Amino acid sequence: MGLFDTIKQILGVNAEVDATSAANPDDLFEMTSAYITMEANLDYVPAGDAALCFSGVDSTRFAQAVEEVEAILAAGEEETGTVAQLHEDDYGYRWIVLEDETFEDLVTTIHFAVRTLEDHGFGSRLLAAVFAFEKPSENHTVYWIYSFRRGSYYPFVPESGQERDSQTEFKLQSVLDGELTLEDDQAYWYPLWPDTPGSHPWE
Repeated sequence: MGLFDTIKQILGVNAEVDATSAANPDDLFEMTSAYITMEANLDYVPAGDAALCFSGVDSTRFAQAVEEVEAILAAGEEETGTVAQLHEDDYGYRWIVLEDETFEDLVTTIHFAVRTLEDHGFGSRLLAAVFAFEKPSENHTVYWIYSFRRGSYYPFVPESGQERDSQTEFKLQSVLDGELTLEDDQAYWYPLWPDTPGSHPWE
């Protein structure tokens, strides 16, 4: 995973020290109305992909919690068609990667996974939820990232050569202000670079 530096640094330890508010998993549901505004005002639609990133711990209780999450994901695939894959990146961080054309199902599945980890006492291991959007008229993907250490969303719009489209990020911030719990401090708009240009951050 080509993640700017390492996820532990950018979304973990540093953000935990500087955290201004505790994350509320119900903030995830803000996306179910925000995406409608994005489509109406900016022509962005859900790309059908989302992911949850969390750090692991070597314990039986954690393994049991992950097994319960996997059971929830399997049930979700049967009921809603949400396809889920779990994998570990090169830094040892866990990703739940979801695919579903129904955006609300993506949000609900991530929320269930988050609540399950919290119920087992591993809420502190949660790092980020990432939602992908695209503009049909362009080959352009944008992301909304929810930082569990900051309890807020921020936009990420990658371009080729590990450059960011700051203008589009600011436009997204402006349009979604009032609908999402936004990160006001742009110093915490951490990029999540993929290994391969044009792919998702979790790939």
